[in-house]
Amino acid sequence: MTRPIRSLLATAIGLALAGTATAATQLTVYTAVESDDLQKYAERFNEAHPDIEIRWVRDSTGVITARLLAEKDNPQADVIWGLAATSLLLLDGEEMLEPYAPAGLERLDPKFVDAAYSRDGEDPAWVGMDAWVAAICYNTVEGERMGVPQPTSWEDLTRPEFQGHVIMPNPNSSGTGYLDVASWMQLWGEEQGWDYMDRLHDNISRYTHSGSAPCSLAATGETVVGVSFAFRGARLKSQGAPIELVFPDEGLGWDMEAAAIVAGTDKREAAETLLDWAVSREANELYNEGYAVVAYPGVAQPIENYPEDIVERMIDADFQWAAVNRERILDEWQRRYDGKSESR
Repeated sequence: MTRPIRSLLATAIGLALAGTATAATQLTVYTAVESDDLQKYAERFNEAHPDIEIRWVRDSTGVITARLLAEKDNPQADVIWGLAATSLLLLDGEEMLEPYAPAGLERLDPKFVDAAYSRDGEDPAWVGMDAWVAAICYNTVEGERMGVPQPTSWEDLTRPEFQGHVIMPNPNSSGTGYLDVASWMQLWGEEQGWDYMDRLHDNISRYTHSGSAPCSLAATGETVVGVSFAFRGARLKSQGAPIELVFPDEGLGWDMEAAAIVAGTDKREAAETLLDWAVSREANELYNEGYAVVAYPGVAQPIENYPEDIVERMIDADFQWAAVNRERILDEWQRRYDGKSESR
């Protein structure tokens, strides 16, 4: 073999080995995390783990949940990251999740971990990240102009002066919407919950397919009242929107963003790495930039525009009940109220 040929061959082998060494494992991750936070989380994870390339598939909670269920027999995702715990409980019931105990799991608040872990000592099917909490966004300028007072309770939204001035999310497509419906039923019981929603429906101008949209619409003055969640309202108020956040007297429904490995993934090692990072102190400090309640005790610092007693205002949510009854409740909601939903 001549020297030029040997040199070319050595170069080719070197390039091939280098390519192999730097080739990233690609994970497909389904998420409902808010877009402005997703980029921040993704960048921080990539800094720590440049050997893992993530293909993010983002949509609202209801859409992602429906997509995962439709793909049950042919899963396309490797990891679910930042989806409602109620959705993950539903998926776990369908045996679609791969149990895994991330490194550092024992440091988390137990209520942010699949109950099977503390009850039976089994690896959890899912782990929580942070809690998002129901709130009302009220536009002070439009409210004064239209003679619509600032509400203090959920019941206030059924009063005649609010007719046509309330927007809330459709629970079939929005996790925030389902959080509201399930929490009202847990606060008052199903019969009274449906009665409340019948009266509220009379005042609704439309139902959106995004949980953050009602607050964004209140911030721009397109509605006076948006039933949404605290994270979005707090951020918009900090950016100068003329809104007040209302935390209704009766109590605040909530759900948690959570993560899990999809059963059957052939990227198990990389998936575990993402779950390890998701429960880390570093990740929880990032979550706390927008959410007042996170899974890692001692991390959460006060968030601007949140009440200091936000945890005390959160209801004793039964996520298992919400997951088991989800399909039945959504079907009934659709039958009663879908006529005011915006087109997709």
